[in-house]
Order: sequence, then C-alpha cells, then structure tokens
Amino acid sequence: MNIVIKKMETDAEIKGKAYVHWKSWQEAYSGIVDQRYLDSLTLDKCEKIAFRRTDNVIIAKDGDSVIGFVGFGKYRNDELENAGEVFAIYILSQYYGKGIGYRLMQTALSELADHSKIAVWVLKENTKAIRFYERCGYRFDGREQIIELGSPVVAARMVLER
Repeated sequence: MNIVIKKMETDAEIKGKAYVHWKSWQEAYSGIVDQRYLDSLTLDKCEKIAFRRTDNVIIAKDGDSVIGFVGFGKYRNDELENAGEVFAIYILSQYYGKGIGYRLMQTALSELADHSKIAVWVLKENTKAIRFYERCGYRFDGREQIIELGSPVVAARMVLER
C-alpha cells in the first residue's frame, strides 16, 4: 500500500472523491442520519457536488484509486476571528486506522497555516469522528446547531487553537 496525499486535479480524481463522499456517508452515518436521507444521497448527486467544489481539496490515493479526501477553507462566517475550517474529511472504511485521515488533516492544517483557529462541525452521535478530532487536538467549544438530514440531528463545533 503506497498512499499518496495530493491536491485533487483531474476529472477522474473528482469522480473518485465523489465516490468516497457517497460511500463514507453510507458507512459512517448509518444509524445516525435518517436512512431515507442516506438513500436519497446518490453517487450522481455526490458527483455534481464534487464538480462544483474543486478548490481546496486534498485527496489520498492508493494507486489510481481515491480512498479519502479533506475539504477546507476560510471559516464560513465571521463568528470566529481569523479561523479556517475543515468542511469535510472522509476515508473509505477499509483504510481506517492506517494514519491516512491524520495525514490528510495535517496537510489541510498546513494549508490553513495563516489561521489561528480551525473549526470543524461534527454530528454529536458520530463518536468515531469525535475521537479522531480529539486526537488531532480539537476540543468542543460549546457551540451547537440542529441540522436537517431527513430528520433533525445535532452538530457540535470543535475548534483547534494554535
């Protein structure tokens, strides 16, 4: 296994990112997000999203296959001063526990070096993701929001301060 971490560049890589997005949602959010919502999130929808959002995406590849990605940028509102945000980080489940998510996160954090805080929103029931973010140095800051994913779910903000 020779994992390469790189910027997403080609149409094939964008399609690979879309597959990881779709497959990861099916795996990670089963039992957390309303199954009807997960069923409505098709690979085609994920491809349309992926082709619209190509900036600031780093992928992990195993050979020619995209097996993970992280999307990041400036925090989406002015609530946190000088903050960046990790919008999404997903890895195919068969690659869990191999340090790939950590490598993706560290690459994103390097790209966000000008920001003193980095935020991420996580579903409160997603305990695996919470443990991952905690290992990366993120801590809950008390901010929560209810989002609609077929039914209401609670997302909590975690922040890494540097």
